[in-house]
Amino acid sequence: MLLGIVLVAGCTSKNTMSISQDTPRGVSQAAALWTPQDGTQEEFAQLVNDYYCETDSERLALFESLSRIFENVYQSGDMLTVELLRPTQLTDAGEPQAPDWIMSGYSPLAHFSDDMFANKLAFITIINFPHYSLEEKNTLGRDWTRQEWAFARMGDIFTTRVPAAVNARMAQALADGENYIADYNIYMGNLRTEDGRQLWDDNKVLLSHWNLRDELKALYGAEGGQEKQEMIYQVMQRIVNQTIPKSAINSADYVWKPYSDMSESEPYTRYEKILNIAHAMFEEDKYCPSSPTGIIRNFEEGVEIPAAELDSLFRALVSSPQVGKVASVIRERLGRDLRPYDIWYDGFKARSTLNEDELSAQTRKLYPDAAAFATDMPRLLERMGFDTEEAHKIARHIAVEPARGSGHAWPCLGRQEDARLRTRIPASGMDYKGYNIAVHEFGHCVEQVLDMYEIDYYMLSGVPNTAYTEASAFIWQHRDLQLLPGAKTTDTKTQLSADEVMDQFWSMYEIMGVSLVDMAMWQWVYAHPDASAKELCAATLSIAKDVWNSYYEPVLGEHDCILLGVYSHMVNSPMYLPNYPLGHIVQYQLEEHLTKYSTAKDFAMEYARIYRLGRLTPKEWLIQAVGTTPSINPILRAVDKL
Repeated sequence: MLLGIVLVAGCTSKNTMSISQDTPRGVSQAAALWTPQDGTQEEFAQLVNDYYCETDSERLALFESLSRIFENVYQSGDMLTVELLRPTQLTDAGEPQAPDWIMSGYSPLAHFSDDMFANKLAFITIINFPHYSLEEKNTLGRDWTRQEWAFARMGDIFTTRVPAAVNARMAQALADGENYIADYNIYMGNLRTEDGRQLWDDNKVLLSHWNLRDELKALYGAEGGQEKQEMIYQVMQRIVNQTIPKSAINSADYVWKPYSDMSESEPYTRYEKILNIAHAMFEEDKYCPSSPTGIIRNFEEGVEIPAAELDSLFRALVSSPQVGKVASVIRERLGRDLRPYDIWYDGFKARSTLNEDELSAQTRKLYPDAAAFATDMPRLLERMGFDTEEAHKIARHIAVEPARGSGHAWPCLGRQEDARLRTRIPASGMDYKGYNIAVHEFGHCVEQVLDMYEIDYYMLSGVPNTAYTEASAFIWQHRDLQLLPGAKTTDTKTQLSADEVMDQFWSMYEIMGVSLVDMAMWQWVYAHPDASAKELCAATLSIAKDVWNSYYEPVLGEHDCILLGVYSHMVNSPMYLPNYPLGHIVQYQLEEHLTKYSTAKDFAMEYARIYRLGRLTPKEWLIQAVGTTPSINPILRAVDKL
């Protein structure tokens, strides 16, 4: 029984309860969320007296019970979501029907928070496992044990009371954005030059923006490559400014000239999808007084790095003198002035000197379908240095599935669920681009298995944020050629090569600009909550131009370029993009650290140790991983040494 809890006042006009200053932290936080609908102040006091744990053993027993409950609930809800989304996300479930599209926006866990507050389990959790701010986690957490970290993460579960109807509205808005993007294909064989020539075969279909970007990358050094790159660049601009002909989207029949066809355009649909998500976010804001905007929730509670801090980090790199140094190398290698699309220059990678058709022939033979890739996963893990037993153990928890979209990794939320690797596999088999994406997603899945199935506390499962799983994916993707049969040993080197340093730096430079546009767009949305889709389009174009003119025009030319607004994540994944440059920063720091391990076996052991750290804060995780916090200084120093 808890003694000494003094209730100072009943339910206030703000539907909260005020209690004495010496009350335990969790009780104070629970009182702030208690409303008249939950009961009287006497009933709250009784709840506290009945369920507050006064001893460590009682609290640990409660923690273990709640962990089991939450794992089962999250896992079961996620497995149901996976099955409901199968027809709209995967190609092995047949063509989606009308009910499938309807259910793609259904969230099985939309009512979870409401239910837990109604049955009082949320209050019991809060009372015993209080929430700590990000600043507190980064300071107090330096001395916490693993168990104390797990307790703190349990305190993050119930910090707001967003109604189920509002959660469902957000789920629907996100699903609508995802469905729109998943079917945004450009039939490249239907494109024509101004003099009527066809540059691509009829069977070339590319999803925006991912496949368009990857096709552009693959054209460096190819015969007629620059003409094709210029046309892709034109298509991308038409997508961003919404002048693309409506009939050209996902159409196998419409033949058009990207430079001159001004047929009826898409009616700002791209920006309508963003606004639908924004309006759902505004509804959530009303129930989150301590984090009253989606921007705050995304960065300070999700990413756990404030947006302003990331903005400064990104601007410091894209404005650094090192950009000019790397750009001069690219200019010399291309033998021409740089063009805006050279932001995706891919010539630093080892594969850039190889024939992609030959690589695709090899990957198609290796992986005619998803099952073939799944069968090969233990070998891929062994190539990275995992022993045979561990390789098979990890691979058993990864399901490989054919995606309708470009591909993604779907994490497991419990220890009875597989991590899911989704990648696009045509009937002809997995081409090299698909293989490269599959290895990236495999890197996600390996991380997800390590920090779920091999974690010490369920509440610590996962990574600090999605940037840190992106770092794992980049580490694997960077080694895709080494993982092919017959490739040279994957034993690591004592340092990264000059090309590897420049490749990672240029990737940061590109995606940081995209992220700056994404973050500024959301700032604009919050400053203009009643904006129309047309107004949002105009604002996004203006933001993209401003970022380009400030940091990219001096290097890549072309005033008022809008290319930085092309990423599809801006439509279906609000404020996700900054995770990529942060992931690249973390990847570089991990890669630099992992070069200390000279054999593949040692490399794998250290990689696994790092990714078993679990969901600490970003700063604490990286300190425990490599001894430092996220920083661009290591790669800036590396470029200086070239």
